[in-house]
Amino acid sequence: MKRMDSRRIGITALALGAITLALMGPQAALAGGTAHTMAAAHNTLSSTESAPTDRIIVKYRNDMPAARAGASVQERAALHRSAQDVALRHGLQLALHRLGAFDTHIMRVDRRLPVAEAERLAQEIAASDPSVEYAEPDRIMHPMFTPNDTQYGQQWHYFEATGGLNLPPAWDKSTGSGVVVAVLDTGYRPHVDLAANIVAGYDMIADTFVANDGNGRDSDARDPGDAVRAGECGSGQPTQDESSSWHGTHVAGTIGAVTNNGSGVAGVAFNARVQPVRVLGKCGGYTSDIADGIVWASGGAVSGLPANGTPARVINLSLGGGGSCDTTTQNAINSARSRKTVVVVAAGNSNANAANYSPASCAGVITVAATNRSGGRAYYSNYGSVVDVAAPGGDVRSSAANGILSTLNSGSTAPGSDNYAWYQGTSMATPHVAGVVALMIAKNSALTSDEVESRLKSSTRAFPATCSQCGTGIVNASAAVDAAGGIITPPPPTVAEVESNDTMSTAQALNRPVLVTGTMKSTSDNDYFRVTVNNGQTLKVTLTPNASSDYDLYLYRGTTQVASSIKGTGQ
Repeated sequence: MKRMDSRRIGITALALGAITLALMGPQAALAGGTAHTMAAAHNTLSSTESAPTDRIIVKYRNDMPAARAGASVQERAALHRSAQDVALRHGLQLALHRLGAFDTHIMRVDRRLPVAEAERLAQEIAASDPSVEYAEPDRIMHPMFTPNDTQYGQQWHYFEATGGLNLPPAWDKSTGSGVVVAVLDTGYRPHVDLAANIVAGYDMIADTFVANDGNGRDSDARDPGDAVRAGECGSGQPTQDESSSWHGTHVAGTIGAVTNNGSGVAGVAFNARVQPVRVLGKCGGYTSDIADGIVWASGGAVSGLPANGTPARVINLSLGGGGSCDTTTQNAINSARSRKTVVVVAAGNSNANAANYSPASCAGVITVAATNRSGGRAYYSNYGSVVDVAAPGGDVRSSAANGILSTLNSGSTAPGSDNYAWYQGTSMATPHVAGVVALMIAKNSALTSDEVESRLKSSTRAFPATCSQCGTGIVNASAAVDAAGGIITPPPPTVAEVESNDTMSTAQALNRPVLVTGTMKSTSDNDYFRVTVNNGQTLKVTLTPNASSDYDLYLYRGTTQVASSIKGTGQ
């Protein structure tokens, strides 16, 4: 119900129990631990600006033999001459670093360039040589930051009615068996509450500084730590020393922590398998490494790498950076989708339009915003038309326990011992959704990427608090699994308010479920509705205000008020 001023609505319900609701809102939808063992809460907010890069991705036309993996050194030298001449005009040295997916050439510059300068260089390289299909900066991305498990009771994000995922009833129908979920992140630690669900992954980081493990690409996806000293990442960043995040281990635990083992935490899809693909290290990770990781994880071929023996049906990207989706990342996502792999990405943590961030703005992905424990948009979460759904991401400002609890490591730089911690971020919301997608695919493996996205979005629940431009709603795990199996709950019918319903005796009768729309004309305009609720049933009422609305809700049994909900403007 539209309105600019405060006013009151009432609803009366009669049956075995007589209920009257006084509602204030533009729309009314009716439908039937402790921290002593935890590490300190960690705020996974990512940078709002793209970091300087020393790489350019150059894709030559497919009809150029010298661009392919089998070309000779002399052929490649001739192919790169034009690009190197462009670099020399800017006082730069440019050389081939390695080949990437789709025969892209990852070219390295002899110093780091601001992204704007790298973009100009890439544009000149493409314009100077007709054999170049496209060229773009290799941008650096960053982390976005009832079982018997003893700390499951602290995982409110799974089961609480207001801000949770409605996960327990989903587990009666699917636990993710037979599905592999790839986590492209900082790698993993062999945590006792996670290791049994890990399948072989890969370390995609080619740069030894970023890798921080003494070598480049190899089959060891374990996380050695990503701690950095002040200024170590260039351009004065970071401004102070930063400890290792163990970000990938936290994300992986949300998806696939070992469950019903009498200790620790639970995973969303605890019978799925998690495939760690290490693409982030010290100071973040290069787009080219991430793109190769997407292709490899989904079962595609990447030059110089062995085939993936356990291709993933789901890829989790709890990472991102500034700028719209680049061609290299989009091509990798398209390749993964062609193999029926679903790509789930974080919207970003800058409280800004996700359309200006990658890979959140890429086509064909499921972009995830973060909600807090009240079910509203988390203060840091990006938003916008590219966002598809929302999921719990936490908010640790008032209490660590309002964050997302998962597996971690105690080490400040190098690996230490297993522990658990509350984090917050769209990084934490995304694995909730990736886990639910795994539950859906385990229920119906024939689903395509588009079908998974459509059924996931159609099965979400309404936001209980303000979450503008956060997609279709909060992911409802149980309803999503039902939708995967072909059980889709239709939206409730919409009825218009019928005046005059300004008194209890003239209350408008409603049948549940229903969406009521109408107009509130003044602060003295009280609207009453009557609904029948049988003994043992639950009546749920959701108000959807605009930013300036101020409505209150009152519940009556007969003529006796039994409950009320009074919140401020826009709530």
